[in-house]
Amino acid sequence: MKSHDSVLREPLILGNKDYKDITEDVCKSVEGKAGRMWWTVFLIALTIALWGVGCIAYTIGKGIGVWGINKTIGWAWDITNFVWWVGIGHAGTLISAVLLLFRQRWRMSINRSAEAMTIFAVICAALFPVIHMGRPWLMYFVFPLKNQFGSLWVNFNSPLLWDVFAISTYLTVSLVFWYIGLIPDFATIRDRAITPFRKWIYGVLSFGWGGTSKEWQRFEMVSLVLAGLATPLVFSVHTIVSMDFATSVIPGWHTTIFPPYFVSGAVFSGFAMVLTLLLIMRKVLHLENYITIQHIELMNIIIIVTGSIVGVAYLTELFISWYSGVEYESYAFINRFSGPYAWAYWSMMTCNVISPQLFWFKKIRTSLTATFILAIVVNIGMWFERFVIIVTSIHRDYLPSSWSMFFPTWVDIGIYVGTIGIFFTCFLLFTRIFPVIAQSELKSIVKSTAQQHRDPQKTH
Repeated sequence: MKSHDSVLREPLILGNKDYKDITEDVCKSVEGKAGRMWWTVFLIALTIALWGVGCIAYTIGKGIGVWGINKTIGWAWDITNFVWWVGIGHAGTLISAVLLLFRQRWRMSINRSAEAMTIFAVICAALFPVIHMGRPWLMYFVFPLKNQFGSLWVNFNSPLLWDVFAISTYLTVSLVFWYIGLIPDFATIRDRAITPFRKWIYGVLSFGWGGTSKEWQRFEMVSLVLAGLATPLVFSVHTIVSMDFATSVIPGWHTTIFPPYFVSGAVFSGFAMVLTLLLIMRKVLHLENYITIQHIELMNIIIIVTGSIVGVAYLTELFISWYSGVEYESYAFINRFSGPYAWAYWSMMTCNVISPQLFWFKKIRTSLTATFILAIVVNIGMWFERFVIIVTSIHRDYLPSSWSMFFPTWVDIGIYVGTIGIFFTCFLLFTRIFPVIAQSELKSIVKSTAQQHRDPQKTH
């Protein structure tokens, strides 16, 4: 065994796989026919997605009056869902970019799916503010473009405009980063194609990749540069989203803890969604040898860390509201845990603070069933967090005469559930068109892990 191979670490690839095995296993989902389980999950997701599209069309046709919002609670489920989806989109780039910079090899089996998750989650997030405008065909007004009204320009002082710049930049860099990583794998599928059409399609997508040493050198350099660009965007996007609230004067929103609070929460929810996707994909596409228990455990450890940070942020918020001495601020937080929406607050605390702590037990964090359930619980909890911040802060503001309650309509529910269907439909289609594992990167570690796995005696 070579001196750089660790005798303590578990192999990242199981099953004595060699280069050919990896190519066959990864390309199977693209080249072969979809299995019964894939079709079952896909049809369920597609049905939900079509229902959501129908609700969106109904909203555009009738106006946002069909939602449960009113003159007091103008932001409700739409912005809740928007922030929730943006948060989910964070972990994909984090896994790809940050872990690449830190040379973490375990990212290689999961980064491709995580990057795809980012793209689809950001698309789902962007749907909500567009629909909320009421006239989505005028959405280009959010960009600083010359328009038919002459000198009318966007308000550069508004944090809502910063959102547009931050999210569009984040989506662009994430998309380029994702595509660059796919090029060598597209070339592999091109070389294995047996039909002229498939060979042409993947030939175009691979940009004529030949696998020369010069191309690999440039590929690695570009990947590092994009990772360096994407990493600060991970932190900037949700920081700017948090400023939508923090720069206002609404009690419960006007707080300086929001940027780190939102970032840690976003990473927390993003990793939970990555786990949900990976566990489904692992089962549907039979990738147990590549997405191992070790991968699941490492991500569960990150969930413990980020979940603990989120718990500290909740307590800090309560302390600041008391220590500020501002009665409106204090009331806003007392109202959260004892008012009409206390059920949402305590659901948030249970799901986000208590449930991740179960991962301290190795038996739980290495259990696939427990991980799947807790990942969904965390996602539900993070949705409640956004709901608590947005709805409970504005349903009782400075004027008791304007106090009101929010009740979602079937259209609110339909659009939210529909975006989940859209997300999973896009992801399942992705698994049939693109290689779901970065096989070219994975092959760079197969030598040591396979050798270690085949002959454990050599490690001693």
